[in-house]
Amino acid sequence: MKNQQFGNWQTTVLAIVLAILALVGLNSFIIINPGQAGVISILGKARDGALLEGIHLKPPFISAIDVYDLTVQKFEVPAESSTKDLQNLSARFAINFRLDPIQVVEVRRKQGTLENIVSKIIAPQTQEAFKIAAARRTVEEAITKRSELKEDFDNALGDRLDKYGIIVLDTSVVDLTFSPEFAKAVEEKQIAEQRAQRAVYVAREAEQEAQAEVNRAKGKAEAQRLLAETLKAQGGQLVLQKEAIEAWKTGGAQMPKVLVMSGDSKSNVPFIFNLGNVENKP
Repeated sequence: MKNQQFGNWQTTVLAIVLAILALVGLNSFIIINPGQAGVISILGKARDGALLEGIHLKPPFISAIDVYDLTVQKFEVPAESSTKDLQNLSARFAINFRLDPIQVVEVRRKQGTLENIVSKIIAPQTQEAFKIAAARRTVEEAITKRSELKEDFDNALGDRLDKYGIIVLDTSVVDLTFSPEFAKAVEEKQIAEQRAQRAVYVAREAEQEAQAEVNRAKGKAEAQRLLAETLKAQGGQLVLQKEAIEAWKTGGAQMPKVLVMSGDSKSNVPFIFNLGNVENKP
């Protein structure tokens, strides 16, 4: 009986020891996945050197591991500023960034969680960077030179976040809005420009029509000059022929009732004698 109780006690003790060893073993290592970095803290103090992907040993029960995502993160951050001409300008930026694995321990010590990084570091630095970029140009230049505005913003934001262990990969201007007064002024300016363009078009059209009239007049004058020279060279016979033909046309383009040809061989002009006119005379 005693031997049986002793055997049961040994089994229980062995089971407890194995459970403790298993628990210690499970708490003696950690696996860091690709795209992650870990910061080990022993008794509440962060140890230098980030834990990169792979398996790592750690002191059981007295250590804690904070794992940070090193892949690309995206957050939209609003910003407001005044332009060079003192116009209010609002924007919304999409920030693509990731944490620097070399500085992730400092990030853990100074900023803490990713939420703190966004709210306490990225958001206010985005605001300051936008103020720097917007103050260099007028509100109209912010529209016409939007790419330059973004470039200045990127440079300012990258310089400010680099010292916090945050690497800015890209930014996008999601929205860019202006004050209602400026929007109305822009609309009125566009309407005025459209009216001015319309006036210029009408003026050019009138100028072209006038030039066309001049060209037609010049062409007609030139034709008359050539006709006069031709008639002069042929003794004026062509003029008479032309007038006779025109007379036929104005009379309904009908042949005369009596047609008398000149006996002069040099004259090709018919003499028109309307018999109807003679019959009507008393």
